[in-house]
Amino acid sequence: MKNSTLLLFGFLIVLFSACKEDKEKVEEAPTESFRNEVAATEVNVATAERKSFDYLINATGKLEAGAEVLAVIEQAGYLLEVNVREGQFVKKGDVIATLDATEAEFRLEKAKISLRNANAEYESQKMGFETLFSSDNEAQKAVVDEQLRAKSGLFLSEVELKEAQMAFDRSVVKAPISGQVADLKYKAGSLVGASTELCQILGTNEFILKVKVLESEISLISINQNAEVYPISNTQTALSGRVTGINPKVDESGLVQVSITLAANKNLLPGMNARAIIRAPQSNSLVVPKDALVYRSGRAVVFSIENKESKWNYVEVGKDNGEEVEILEGLEENSTVITSNNLQLAHQAPVQIVKE
Repeated sequence: MKNSTLLLFGFLIVLFSACKEDKEKVEEAPTESFRNEVAATEVNVATAERKSFDYLINATGKLEAGAEVLAVIEQAGYLLEVNVREGQFVKKGDVIATLDATEAEFRLEKAKISLRNANAEYESQKMGFETLFSSDNEAQKAVVDEQLRAKSGLFLSEVELKEAQMAFDRSVVKAPISGQVADLKYKAGSLVGASTELCQILGTNEFILKVKVLESEISLISINQNAEVYPISNTQTALSGRVTGINPKVDESGLVQVSITLAANKNLLPGMNARAIIRAPQSNSLVVPKDALVYRSGRAVVFSIENKESKWNYVEVGKDNGEEVEILEGLEENSTVITSNNLQLAHQAPVQIVKE
């Protein structure tokens, strides 16, 4: 009986030991085997390259005509005719309005008669100095001639004629530049005062877009730098422009005004809102596609690939042009970076590159 008990006890010990060894074998399965069992994440990749990089400065503003000049009625009177309408194109010197010139015309004719009489008096008095004016004494002739002109009233009559002619000329209003009529304020029959604004002439051979940019970006902008302009009415089509002015002052908001000039376009009107993109080339920048950049706990991360596994890289980001991002620190040049399926990717996760 005693021997049977010992045999049973021995059998149980052997059985227990065998089970324990099997359990330990399962628990000690290598980590590498576990990773091999996890399905690799399929990813697209790109290369971190050092190259020229276009930083895009975005700004919005309003379009202005290349020239905006007031057409002014210089003297008071009744408007007999207004020969233009708003939106009409005119050429420089075209008569766009006419004042009642009855009084000015009378004054002009009177001045002409006075000049003829004064000239006749001058010639009559000059005959008394026939000998002098036949001589070679130019200095003396000049002195006497000036005295005769003054005494006969010829000087005064010449001035009065010029004044009368100027007053008559002011009875018509001419276009100061070639362009389009805007803000027409009066119509025929109106009584107007001197120096009254009739309308505005917009020179639309070119347009100017005035935008505000951050003072921190102004060092990246220079005269004649290229820009793309997108009118709000057509945000899909870019118009070519160039920087033609940079205000030397920073406003209270820390912004600087930049002027961008672009060619005339039938779809543009002064006052339209537009968006500008000014390209500021940056040389020798380490660049990755924007899709390679993700954020974890508020910090920028780029995943690279090493030994078929993802590697988590904290990076310092520089400028961003909407398609590519400048990397200042945290990533080596020529690294293979992951550009897809990286939002939930972990460090040292198995990955498989998808060939495009």
